Parts: sequence; structure tokens; C-alpha cells
Amino acid sequence: MSDALKVMLENIEQLSTKEKALAAHCLLTAMDTKVEGDVENEWLKLAESRSDELESGNVKSISWEDIEKDLN
Repeated sequence: MSDALKVMLENIEQLSTKEKALAAHCLLTAMDTKVEGDVENEWLKLAESRSDELESGNVKSISWEDIEKDLN
């Protein structure tokens, strides 16, 4: 795992839900430089929708610690 990824994961809890959604969007779009159609806008809409669900309490988030435990 790169140092850059470690730093991001160690500090992820300091980000707001919208910042996390934006970071996810940026990571996904960086993976493929060729975007077909309106995919980028659809991902952004989905990220914003998920962010709104978290902020409204309609869904519950999972802590990074719980995710990390599952990975190990």
C-alpha cells in the first residue's frame, strides 16, 4: 500500500460525507480517462444521493475500523 493511500485512509474520518463522496468520484474517474457518454455525471449524482442518505440518517455508515477488521 502506498504512503499516499495510507495517509488518506488514516485521515478519512476527518472528511465530511460530501468530501468523501467527492473523493470517491475523483478516484473512480481517475481510473479510466476515457469517459463514455454521461457516466461521469451519473457517478456524481449517485455519490451525492448516497451522501444525502447518510446525512439524513436513512442509511448507516460503517467505520473504517470495522472495514479494516474485515480486510484482515
